[in-house]
Amino acid sequence: MKIPERILKKVEKPARYTGGEWGQTVKDKNAVDVRFAFCFPDTYEIGMSNLGVRILYHVLNSREDTWAERAYAPWVDMEAAMREEGIPLWAHESGDPLKEFDILGFSIQYELCYTNVLNMLDLAGIPLLSSERENGDPIIMAGGPCTYNAEPIADYFDLCMIGEGEEVIDELVSLYKEHKLRGFDRKAYLHEAAKIEGVYVPSLYTPAYNEDGTLASFTPLYDDIPVKIKKRIIKDLDKSPFPTKLVMPFIETVQDKITLEVYRGCIRGCRFCQAGVVWRPVREKSVEVLSEQAKVLSDATGYDEMTLSSLSISDYSCIDKLTDELLKWTDERKISLSLPSLRVDSFTKELMEKISTVRTGSLTFAPEAGTQRLRDVINKNVRKEDLLRACRVAFEGGKSQVKLYFMQGLPTETNEDLDGIRELAQSVIAEYYATPNRPKKAPGVTISAACFIPKPFTAFQWEAQCDMETLLEKQKYLDAQINDRKIKYNYHDAKVSRIEAVFARGDRRLNRALAEAHKRGLRFDGWDEHFSYEGWMASFEAAGIDPSFYANRAFGEDELLPWDYIDIGVTKEFLLRERHRAYAAATTRNCRETCNGCGANHLGGERSCCPSLKK
Repeated sequence: MKIPERILKKVEKPARYTGGEWGQTVKDKNAVDVRFAFCFPDTYEIGMSNLGVRILYHVLNSREDTWAERAYAPWVDMEAAMREEGIPLWAHESGDPLKEFDILGFSIQYELCYTNVLNMLDLAGIPLLSSERENGDPIIMAGGPCTYNAEPIADYFDLCMIGEGEEVIDELVSLYKEHKLRGFDRKAYLHEAAKIEGVYVPSLYTPAYNEDGTLASFTPLYDDIPVKIKKRIIKDLDKSPFPTKLVMPFIETVQDKITLEVYRGCIRGCRFCQAGVVWRPVREKSVEVLSEQAKVLSDATGYDEMTLSSLSISDYSCIDKLTDELLKWTDERKISLSLPSLRVDSFTKELMEKISTVRTGSLTFAPEAGTQRLRDVINKNVRKEDLLRACRVAFEGGKSQVKLYFMQGLPTETNEDLDGIRELAQSVIAEYYATPNRPKKAPGVTISAACFIPKPFTAFQWEAQCDMETLLEKQKYLDAQINDRKIKYNYHDAKVSRIEAVFARGDRRLNRALAEAHKRGLRFDGWDEHFSYEGWMASFEAAGIDPSFYANRAFGEDELLPWDYIDIGVTKEFLLRERHRAYAAATTRNCRETCNGCGANHLGGERSCCPSLKK
């Protein structure tokens, strides 16, 4: 399908919709057995930057029997034109309608993209509910962080991939091919798929509820499918699939650079952080493999910036060796290195010198809380002197602007902790003037504060989010305390955070609210200009849902949680232990120093995440 030029002339950024990018994979659709479309429920610019989709696109297109293509959520102007002209949602490579594909795979990165999923299915002419799809309809699958609690979207997906997808997606496509060649039966395929490790088929599990609304049980329909779904991980990242070319966008995307994945997992134990738990254990790529992969991507793309990607890049055990190896050839090619996610306690002058070519006047650190007491509660394990030392290194290196990330509404937080945010920013300004070799320009500190959102598989998964009034009061309180022009205070919309919390900890009953939101035309909820809190409240009311039950209620420690059917390797007992240590403001050492018995160590095979267990 080719979009008429008269439509492209009327919409914003028409290159979002044309396809034909350099590096895309084009095959003869009549010569393959399985057609797969990766669907990203957000704009082209965001979806084109997703590393996971790039990797899986490479995995499937490496198969001769499969052709993987891409589709994105059209912006509102294009959606209006499509509905007016009767144009169904299509795939970029072939231009064929998504309804003609065998499998659609959605990458679900963020709870506020759920309405976009429903809107994309609607635009494609595919039944929204899994229960209403027939053998001729595509299999709709989901992957990504949100599948660690897929219950709020369970009615809309035929299956979910739990964990890392490189191997499991290959197995699911092979199984589909087998069933297709012998006469496809949807129910038979899903039953067999549910037996694959890391695959969750929502329709094959039944929840039941207590009179108080809490979950009473979660039961599989068949004895031959697992009671608990184990997440999938790649044990040896050096041998994991890696794309040797990338689809190059026609327009600027949010990540117009080489993204080099250095390792997965995290040795830290921040008690609010879901990614640091579900990605355990730590698995690193070797310096040699990373350098070679970086060269391949440089040759394939021509980008002049490279970001080293991980949850905490300075915790990579060979960071100095890696940066030295990369600088041997990146300097010649005038490629600058970007090291995001730097911790203040491991930021050094040497690292500063290596990233001095990055075209930015600021550095970003994340103390997360304003006082040492609260940083101990969340197990951040950084001190004020660590931050000031890191800032001093940055100032001596020519930086004058610092961004500091915090959270508001954390468990046990008081106004004294909020005062600590202001005082920490003031201390950074004072440190700037106390640094002899600082730049000859005015300093600036930007405070960015997000609302705490309790997430599944964290030590804080049982905590209540502060109610709306309290969150707004905290934001106004800190705003009133800041009167220094050198300090800028930004904060996230508390209403958006509340909706995110509802769906983060929700159960299957929330599917009704999603259906209501879709009927009301809600989509692009992660975009300020389209988010409608009133629309969501009306949707909850129409569905008979009390959002406070999910967002603002402390869950019982003996309560069956909507995501307890998933086994991520980290035990619930460990998370409870960490919750109790939080209320005692007791810190836990990182995994490199000692094994804390989280349970995930055995998942990594020979490459244990704890040095004491490698002996």
